[in-house]
Amino acid sequence: MKIFENLDEIKQKAKGLEEKVGQTIGDIEEKIGQSVEVVETKVDLPEINFNHSDVSRNKFMLHGKLAEQGFDWWWHSFTAHHSKTGEERAFFVEFFTINPALGGEEAILGQTEENQKKQVKPSYMMVKVGSWGEHPIQLHRFFAWDEVTVKEDAPYLISADNCFCSETRTLGMVDVTEEECQAHPEYMSDAGKMYWDLTMDKKLTFNVGYGASEPLRDAEAFEMFWHCEGMKTAFEGKVVLNGEEYIVSKEDSYGYADKNWGRDFTSPWVWLASSDLTSKTTGEKLKDSAFVIGGGRPKVGPVAMENKLLGAMWYEGEPFEFNFSKVWTLTKTKFKCKETKHHVVWRVVQETPMSKMCTEIACKKDQMLFINYEAPDGSKRHDHLWNGGNGSGTIKLYRKHLHLNKDGAKPKWEWELVDEIAVAHAGCEYGEYNK
Repeated sequence: MKIFENLDEIKQKAKGLEEKVGQTIGDIEEKIGQSVEVVETKVDLPEINFNHSDVSRNKFMLHGKLAEQGFDWWWHSFTAHHSKTGEERAFFVEFFTINPALGGEEAILGQTEENQKKQVKPSYMMVKVGSWGEHPIQLHRFFAWDEVTVKEDAPYLISADNCFCSETRTLGMVDVTEEECQAHPEYMSDAGKMYWDLTMDKKLTFNVGYGASEPLRDAEAFEMFWHCEGMKTAFEGKVVLNGEEYIVSKEDSYGYADKNWGRDFTSPWVWLASSDLTSKTTGEKLKDSAFVIGGGRPKVGPVAMENKLLGAMWYEGEPFEFNFSKVWTLTKTKFKCKETKHHVVWRVVQETPMSKMCTEIACKKDQMLFINYEAPDGSKRHDHLWNGGNGSGTIKLYRKHLHLNKDGAKPKWEWELVDEIAVAHAGCEYGEYNK
């Protein structure tokens, strides 16, 4: 792997922060365990609007221990239209990296029989592309680390052969034959061919704040980190899937771009996102809006936190955030994900003392796929991870309102409906480890 930054300097900096970071993690664990009353009296921290770009969080993160047991990926999803028929189709492009310090001249795939027996950890860059809808498909192309070039400072660049990804552009080709699929189940891939060349303009950001800040990143405080630089992203360009050409336009790409990194994946795994939102109150498109929800069971060190989702709605310029890592916001979350005969259904209620978002999304199973990843330790525990890009449903958004009674009765706080919103073209994901 070719790197354009001094890793020794990074390690020295992380070592110098060790004592400070240790205290930071202790403070977070203590705050999470406190009662609401204690949090209210002790925490006096500023709340920053979540919609602020921070491309430093999109940098390549696999340093130190994560270089030997860690993953880092950049995810992009969007909608396109067939160049001749106008048929709509949703696509995804992902650059996935794992355990760079263990690699070299060859890509090491953890799911081969021999590597499973010897408990060999995987090491490679994988370019994952595909599509949802009728006959959903995922295609994988693997590169050895000696073939990969990474620009580690912001803004990031990563490339290998004719595959390239940055903050503003991605292009490449993945071609997997039926014979390769049959001979190599460790590829975890379908058969097919996809070319793409896309530019992207990230319009709205969900910055989770302190939970993915530099001290906590350096300390590897969480098992899995998240940054959503493009919760609303305008894509433009072209995709060719199995010989069929699709055009991607800024106006109706309904794009999304984020990244995850860490030591292992979360279970349960929940993700919902869309920028195709329409007000049911006015019937008008919400052109400056997007929402995203993600998480499941995050870990701070060895401590697992149940039923924790991060959520945000940017509603026509107004932020509504539901972020458990900002403990002073007193966020509460309830969620339930289930499978019916034909659909996967998500129901999420997130609430702070002053705002509430009730989200219900469904996606047809026959338009989804089981997305495949292996973990940095070489295991593949997520064998039933539903993944789709054609979800739809409804969001009810509320804010707390002080109701004044005309009859002289005591005023009281009530939930006021801001808007009921129709959701389309939603990215969606749900899965749990096999029990």
